Amino acid sequence: MKMKFTASAVAASILVLTACATSPTGRNQVLLYSESQLAQMGDQAFTGMKEELKISNKPVQNSYVECVANAITANVPVSVFDGQWEVVVFDDEQVNAFALPGGKIGVYTGLLNVAENQHQLAAVIGHEVGHVIAEHGNERMSQSTLINVGTQAVGQILSANEVPQSGPIMAAIGLGVQVGVQLPFSRTHESEADVIGLQLMAKSGFDPRQSVNLWQNMEAASGGDRPMELLSTHPAPQTRIDNLQANMQSALADYQLTAHRPKCQD
Repeated sequence: MKMKFTASAVAASILVLTACATSPTGRNQVLLYSESQLAQMGDQAFTGMKEELKISNKPVQNSYVECVANAITANVPVSVFDGQWEVVVFDDEQVNAFALPGGKIGVYTGLLNVAENQHQLAAVIGHEVGHVIAEHGNERMSQSTLINVGTQAVGQILSANEVPQSGPIMAAIGLGVQVGVQLPFSRTHESEADVIGLQLMAKSGFDPRQSVNLWQNMEAASGGDRPMELLSTHPAPQTRIDNLQANMQSALADYQLTAHRPKCQD
């Protein structure tokens, strides 16, 4: 008896499930973990990072980042987090930032060399908080759980039916799931967070047009040293810029209606 298994078939069997949630942009999601579980994980991860990484001791720099972050988080729905957000600046050359469930935000000092003003920094922080708002961490963990269950089941079937070269087949399935499911989902999350972050920064009084300038700076800082978009967890900078520009009109309308204009940077 011949049996055929493909990565796409495995991926389809894993993800053909009834979604139990909807993202802020209307996309169906499968979320297996509770908010309290994610908040606890976020707190533990953040505590570990504060113990392992050097924290900036520059008051002006810290105040600047906190000013931008506080303006952004003031417009986050209380259903996402209703407490005081903790903001930490890590003294590290990484051009990056992150936000975690449970009200945690980390910014690396390297980012401040690329985000040239408060608006561009707000674009990054808004994007990272957008991941939290859309529960992307929960979705990725849930997806990984389901994929692990699915691939283990296929491995047992291959073994039980004595399929020749089951090892290479499982390796191919793993690669196919990564390229066909996990990476596109990661790029979808990034694009979705870009849109949420664009709206959030505009409602917080930051110029959304600066988000385009930010990604132009990011592209210049990378020196073009990026993997092809198909095999990347992040969209290419130009793809992000196109996505931002497609949603710019709505963001500008929100920006113009916002009376508050943060003054975090001279």
